[in-house]
Amino acid sequence: MNLSALQPLLQAIVHDARVVCVGDLMIDRYVYGDVTRISPEAPIPVLLRASEQSMLGGVGNVARNVAGLGGRAALVGVIGDDAGASEALALVGADVGLESHLVVAPGRPTTVKTRFVAGGQQLLRLDSEDSQPIRRDVEAGLIRAIEHAAEDAGAILLSDYAKGAVTPAVIDACLRAAKACGAVLIVDAKAHSLVKYGEADLIKPNALELSVLTRMPTDTDEQVEAALAAVLGDCSAKAILVTRGAKGMSMAVRGQPVRHVRGVPRRVFDVSGAGDTGLAALGLALATKADLHDAVAFAVLASGVAVTKVGTAVVTPAELIDAELAAHLGPAEAKIVTVEQARAESERWRAQGLKVGFTNGCFDVLHRGHVAYLTQARAWCDRLVVGLNSDGSVRALKGEGRPVNDLESRALVLAGLSHVDLVTSFSEATPIELIRAIRPDILIKGADYTVQTVVGADLVQSYGGEVRLADIVDGYSTSAAIARMRERQA
Repeated sequence: MNLSALQPLLQAIVHDARVVCVGDLMIDRYVYGDVTRISPEAPIPVLLRASEQSMLGGVGNVARNVAGLGGRAALVGVIGDDAGASEALALVGADVGLESHLVVAPGRPTTVKTRFVAGGQQLLRLDSEDSQPIRRDVEAGLIRAIEHAAEDAGAILLSDYAKGAVTPAVIDACLRAAKACGAVLIVDAKAHSLVKYGEADLIKPNALELSVLTRMPTDTDEQVEAALAAVLGDCSAKAILVTRGAKGMSMAVRGQPVRHVRGVPRRVFDVSGAGDTGLAALGLALATKADLHDAVAFAVLASGVAVTKVGTAVVTPAELIDAELAAHLGPAEAKIVTVEQARAESERWRAQGLKVGFTNGCFDVLHRGHVAYLTQARAWCDRLVVGLNSDGSVRALKGEGRPVNDLESRALVLAGLSHVDLVTSFSEATPIELIRAIRPDILIKGADYTVQTVVGADLVQSYGGEVRLADIVDGYSTSAAIARMRERQA
């Protein structure tokens, strides 16, 4: 989806889109830590807990993404009467974009998935849940909540994770509510049959689920087309949209040929919740009466951004615009970012257990000494951010006639180096504000400094970071290189 279509759609979402999110609610909990040894009690890793984070999952993550993208989300689901329920209510209450329509099921545990993560990898997942169908009285309360929430909605999103909340009566209530208010009904199904969803406007399985449903392969476009034709013949849905990971999405509408919508290849860190993000984006677009093809392209873009994050993360409009812009940039250009983008990317890297390094300089005429310095700096961390003095800042430091190369040229040359992961600029006399924003794990300067004279050293050390001094290659400096060039011209 190009920017000319994306930005009006995002604007329409902010003004017009209200979406009801119905289904299985859960809490996604992540426990982060480090593994440095194997337990003497059993051949298992010992995780030293460092931090913990909880967020709404399942249909809750769909609602979070609806709100994150600028829409209004009415969350309809079931919680127990336990500590998990209190946590879920607190999480809903903390998000101003969410309306709570949660129904309490006495004696039923709130679904909680706890993932233990080290070095960006999940070690174990612990589930606490009751997947039996909800009781009739709870079901009646859920149906009333659907009817109330759907009064002015543009879309109803039904997330069936097979955790017991999506009963036949709840499905019928969603179908009736959608028809009564003129909303589109989209189902994200984990079921072994799609028949029970009746004449839903659209059902969204993934490729593996489609393969299980039809007992057919779904690897190639041709195989997906055959499987989509088969599943449409077995159910009453008006359309089927299959999500295919890096291959994008494929859509079959009754009476029309299958359409394949491709995404931009991205570095995948975690696919958790990407389907929820795609569902939220699809529902929001259709709630604004967007064309179905544009809505699918919007969903492909949003889910593509989601997989670059860790856990069940929310995608924002700014991230979608940045992703669309980056898709049209070369590899080096894509590394040149604003301070805010550098901050957000550094936070995402740390959430994956990666160590972020930072260094800064003018890097006016790049030479062998610079390359050796940056190579050593990158060896100390997993990701290296370089702060680059603006042209005015270089002039203030080095005098008139400098820089030789302007900021854009210097940034592009630095970004072209494999050891540099991000380049951002600063115009102040020192990079202290940039360091505050990025909060590097390792602050790196040349060995011509001491730790005590490195700007930001005390700040980085105050939160447990470290300061390292990289070797300087004798005989190489920008000033010396410029002097030699001037001598040759004389």
